[in-house]
Amino acid sequence: MGLEVTLLGPPSAVRDGELVVFESRKAMALLAHLALSERERSRDALCELLYPDQPPDRARGALRRTLSALRSGIGADRLDVAGDTVALRREDDLAIDVARFRALTAEGADVGELEAGITLFDAGFLAGFALRDSAAFDGWQMREADDLERELASALRRLVDQLAVRGEHGQAIAHAKRWLELDPLHEPAHRELIRLYAWSADRAAALEQYRACVRTLSQELGVAPLDETTALYAAVNEGTLTPPTPPPAPRHRTRPAAPAELPLVGRDEELARLLDAHAAAAPDGRLAVIEGEPGIGKTRLARELAALAPGAILLSARCHEDEAALPYGPVVELLRAAASRAAIHAPAHALADAALLLPGLANLRDDLPARPPVDGPSARLRLHDAVAAVITAGATGEAPGIVVVDDAHSADEATLDVLTYLGRRLAGRALLLVLTWRSEAVPPGHRLRALAAELARVGTAVILAPGRLDAGEVATLVGDVAPAEHVYLETEGLPLFVAEYLAAVRAGAEAALPAGILDARLAGLGGATRQALDTAATIGRTFDVDVLRRASGRGDEETVLALEELTVRGIVRESPSGYDFAHAKLRELVYDQTGLARRRLLHARVAAALGDRAEPAVLARHLRLAGDEAAAAEQHRRAGEHAAAVHAHAEASGHLEAALALGHPDVAGINERMGDLLTLQGDYVGALARYEVAAQRPEVEHKVGGIHQRRGDWAASRARFEAALARTEEPALRARIHADLAHTLHRLGEDEGADADAREALALAIGAGDRRAEAQAHNVLGVLWSSPADLERSLALARELADLPGEVAALNNLALVRRDAGDVGAAVELTQAALALCERYGDRHRQAALENNLADLHHAAGRDDEAMEHLRRAVTIFTEVEGDPATRQPAIWQLVRW
Repeated sequence: MGLEVTLLGPPSAVRDGELVVFESRKAMALLAHLALSERERSRDALCELLYPDQPPDRARGALRRTLSALRSGIGADRLDVAGDTVALRREDDLAIDVARFRALTAEGADVGELEAGITLFDAGFLAGFALRDSAAFDGWQMREADDLERELASALRRLVDQLAVRGEHGQAIAHAKRWLELDPLHEPAHRELIRLYAWSADRAAALEQYRACVRTLSQELGVAPLDETTALYAAVNEGTLTPPTPPPAPRHRTRPAAPAELPLVGRDEELARLLDAHAAAAPDGRLAVIEGEPGIGKTRLARELAALAPGAILLSARCHEDEAALPYGPVVELLRAAASRAAIHAPAHALADAALLLPGLANLRDDLPARPPVDGPSARLRLHDAVAAVITAGATGEAPGIVVVDDAHSADEATLDVLTYLGRRLAGRALLLVLTWRSEAVPPGHRLRALAAELARVGTAVILAPGRLDAGEVATLVGDVAPAEHVYLETEGLPLFVAEYLAAVRAGAEAALPAGILDARLAGLGGATRQALDTAATIGRTFDVDVLRRASGRGDEETVLALEELTVRGIVRESPSGYDFAHAKLRELVYDQTGLARRRLLHARVAAALGDRAEPAVLARHLRLAGDEAAAAEQHRRAGEHAAAVHAHAEASGHLEAALALGHPDVAGINERMGDLLTLQGDYVGALARYEVAAQRPEVEHKVGGIHQRRGDWAASRARFEAALARTEEPALRARIHADLAHTLHRLGEDEGADADAREALALAIGAGDRRAEAQAHNVLGVLWSSPADLERSLALARELADLPGEVAALNNLALVRRDAGDVGAAVELTQAALALCERYGDRHRQAALENNLADLHHAAGRDDEAMEHLRRAVTIFTEVEGDPATRQPAIWQLVRW
């Protein structure tokens, strides 16, 4: 009898007539996903779908168990497991209700087929089914459900049309009501019901349906019905509605083209300087800055460079003002563009590290190393270095590559970190980094301007500030379309206004003043198109078709027609991520023209349309502007955690601060998290202030003690560690606190007390089975008594746990013991091994300390030249990570043992 899989309604599987009972919900979820997948799925992809919060090894183990349960339920021969991929075998006796629904409701289906297909859809996709611990699966389920509902709506529309033509108005009304239930904002469904009621001689019901349409659109969208709906109401009211006619056969519609771009004039000198900079960008890279007022043509100039540079590979990204709280947005765009070539040319470790921002990079090669977790300023430097390496590899070609970052004045802080890092490390990279920005948005002292000035002084940067067009250049653009002198006076030579003026004239509109030139582009837009445009401006500079459709309340066809009209008018254009406003000023104008009440409503609808698939930072913005402060606060908290995970500490702190300002209830927890972030940034004063606001749980007291320890305030450190011990009985936490207290007491000269605490830490760690705390305790004992045995035990535990920081600490301290015993050679080898590991996991603080220790060791061996080289490296890294050591607290600069 085969295998029957039901996904429309509560999910189930029937094998040879018997209901399959799975051991876990994950097995049913996996079957549903494989049933609708058009190709085999990798194990990694399935792990991310079903076990997104588990470490890779545990996720793979869980997937193996789920696959075993699925095999037991549906039969081992039903699954095709080839290498690292999994698929459901499509045998003749496999029946999937979704596939049956789609076959019955395909284009060209008759009434009987459509009714049979619609009958299958008696409940929602996977109705009542969810996984509590997998947002990724929930997102997939939501997307599939949305797609199927759209297919159902299309089938209902076609069935209603066919029944209406046959005069079966009663059945048509029943199906039209179901069509409208899918989306009560869908005006075409309202219109169809109005017609059907009128054709069935129920004029009162038709008029009431119109009123219901008016109420719904007003309450939910803040708009009036379209002219077409109003005209239908008038026809029903006046009794002039014509009888139904057969729907026209579907025909292929040619997509209208966007208006042609004007030729580039008046920019020969700037373009020549850019091409010269590109030619000079090998073997060492160059920076090119294009700055000016809005509408001066900065983006166009960068595009022309890319088009004319011979053999150049282009990577480009744009910064968006409405995404300034989203860390690394433009950087991810560049990484995505670089991915295919980076897979060949980038170092494996760089791809692995950069995968933190773009996870897909981890799947490009099989030789990528596992990425150990890293915290602190060193982690950010390591990430920046990896990003720079991947971008460089992605732009590698026969000629210097071109990396364009447009509207850099709107970049988030994390992106600015990457740009300044790359800009100061262009030596050895054959690429031209092009930044465009608005002059007034990058004031004196801004780090981008400082970077440009610094590189210009040494001849590795060119700064261009194109001016407005003169009368002759405007005349060249205008030709015989309009009086050139008049256009020059009206536009004052601003290229954007010249282009808009000419577009308005060609469209038959009048544009009298610069303030009205952009308005002319928007004149005459139809109701549905204007509604779609208002919604698009609310979403942001770039927008996705599906989000636009759901948020605007327009149907599929209405949305497509609106976008085509907006594209033809040059208001929006297609972009790699969907659609984009042709110019930021157009988007600003549309948004400003939208009333405040309607803006709030649209932001709420955009947030609902985006759902959990959107970045928390984006959702937070829309929810805040919609007036939902409680929901916005929680999204800001989530955005803060996301930013912290990618080492964007400034953005993380900003989001957490916003969450507090919006009244998030977890005041203590958020302040504690902000203290953690400030500690990572080296702002110990700020971190202490945050921790003091947080509830004084033992974990917080422990963290405060750790900050005092970093600052070298041993007395304060001791007091907080002892307070933490007094507040907890949890063995593993007590073990770690005792170990830290032992280190503090050692620095206070109280070695007897330090020994007692270290041994107490060791006993607690062993009792609690906390091997990391055990390694820490052995490390402290080894430092206290210069004990090779303890340090070697700490080293063994660290290696067993793959704890690279612990391994580095043990190697360093063991090297110092060997040095004190007179074996300088062994000390050098151990320190070099520690340094190699430290460079691998990216702790620049400890890397500097190890360089400093190596300098001392070489000096002790009489190798002063090597000692000076290591000392220079130590100073360079300390300064790079912490700024001028003379202005910092002494702890990290004095780091020798840890």
